[in-house]
Amino acid sequence: MVTAVITDVHYRMSLALIRDLAQAGVRTVCCEREGVTAPLGFSSKYTAETVFLPREGWADALYDLCAQLGSREGEHPALLPVGASTLAVLSEERERFEAVCGLCIPTPEQLDAFNSKEAVAEMGEKLGVPVPKRFVPGAGEDIPAFFGRISLPCVVKPLCGEKFGLSAAQRYVIARTPEQGAAAFHRFSELTGQAPMVQEYLPGGGLGCSVLAEEGTVRAALCHRRVREYPVSGGPSSCCVRTDRPDLEEYAARLVQEAGYTGLAMFEFKEGADGQPRLLEVNPRVWGTFPLTRTSKSGIPLLWYTLSRNRGNPGKEPEPLPPVSPFRPCKMQFGASDLMAGLGYLKRGQPGKALGALGDFLNPAVKDGLWEWSDPKPGLMYYRSLLKKEKP
Repeated sequence: MVTAVITDVHYRMSLALIRDLAQAGVRTVCCEREGVTAPLGFSSKYTAETVFLPREGWADALYDLCAQLGSREGEHPALLPVGASTLAVLSEERERFEAVCGLCIPTPEQLDAFNSKEAVAEMGEKLGVPVPKRFVPGAGEDIPAFFGRISLPCVVKPLCGEKFGLSAAQRYVIARTPEQGAAAFHRFSELTGQAPMVQEYLPGGGLGCSVLAEEGTVRAALCHRRVREYPVSGGPSSCCVRTDRPDLEEYAARLVQEAGYTGLAMFEFKEGADGQPRLLEVNPRVWGTFPLTRTSKSGIPLLWYTLSRNRGNPGKEPEPLPPVSPFRPCKMQFGASDLMAGLGYLKRGQPGKALGALGDFLNPAVKDGLWEWSDPKPGLMYYRSLLKKEKP
């Protein structure tokens, strides 16, 4: 096996990729932009080499790194982008980078399609994938009047909030009154220059279907159910459980095929009052619960590397694709975040969820998405950074 170049290793999701690949015998070169303090991936015992890229001209430096590795090893390395901004640049400069590395990532058109909530909703409606009911103001309709006539509560969200630096919890508003709806509508419109999407509120549980695809074909899929989130007002998963959902896999496969998609993506669903899932959005990148691919022994990280390596070395004998593991139940939490979620649920008068967080933290069968006793330094660094944030 040759080298995997992994970017944006300050994200905790990168550790699952680094650890899985190194344990499979892949040499991992971890990259981060200068100015990032103590990237988590740099401290992992599974990292073979660390490289800081200059903030100015980092893409050129990354290109040069891949070219040097290829010249030294006689094969192009697999380049695995973790961060969304890095992925966007590599997608735009795909033709240039494919001369020095292997990439299994989406095209700019595929990124735009899956990043747009409106485009995803329209694609879902076309393909028979259930989506939330949408509300659209009439031509020239007064926005307060619009929210006065539609069903409440509703959800107001920008078409692509991530592009404007909004966190997961900031990318939507649950409007329970016409005033709240109108305020959110105007705020998102001013921020993005586009009218936001207004959808029915779904009271059920959250689900995800994560896939690795190539040229419109799903190579591997993994579904999960959200157990708890942090912040509890609407943040990313702090605890999730792998679930067997052929229906979600089928919906995701339809969308992947329609877009001709290549790369990683997570399709986010939420259940309505009837218990049926509706597609909310797509994250066409490494997603927040990506460590579940490791804790469940799915094999997705190694498959992503192998597809990337083979695509980057067409003149070489391809490495055999690793088998995708069969479904096996697995529960995962991010310990620190989940304990904080437990406190949040307790303050909201939900002691059952609070006790659940504590119980899972103490249960050795529940895997942590960050902490591993065999590789403790990244976890210690992460917890130290949390304590620093708490200081006034």
